[in-house]
Amino acid sequence: GAAAMAAVRDVEIDPEGTFKYILVRLQRPGSQEPRDIVRGTKAAEFHNHIFEKVNPEMEKLGYECKCLGGGKMDHNSKDKKIRVFGLSTGYGKADHSVTVEILKKAYPDYEITWSDDKK
Repeated sequence: GAAAMAAVRDVEIDPEGTFKYILVRLQRPGSQEPRDIVRGTKAAEFHNHIFEKVNPEMEKLGYECKCLGGGKMDHNSKDKKIRVFGLSTGYGKADHSVTVEILKKAYPDYEITWSDDKK
């Protein structure tokens, strides 16, 4: 229900550095309202490593997960900036503009930008 939905944070990313990220769509079977979440970490060598961690967690809560694509992030917590760029070889490029909107809710005092640059 709503409690499980609330327990899932929109954004979970590393506090610092450059790392891979994915945009994941959560859908509850029979529910109309999908929800998109952002996950990124330096611990992931490949984008699918992030998905392989998120997917079982979300399935336990009753969600079906679909990876909408990926990219990279450069998170500078000192200057309060996040830059979203790049793409995932396996999943394709996430819609970075969607990612940025989600990030802005989680980091309202940040300057958040995106581009299709590879680096």
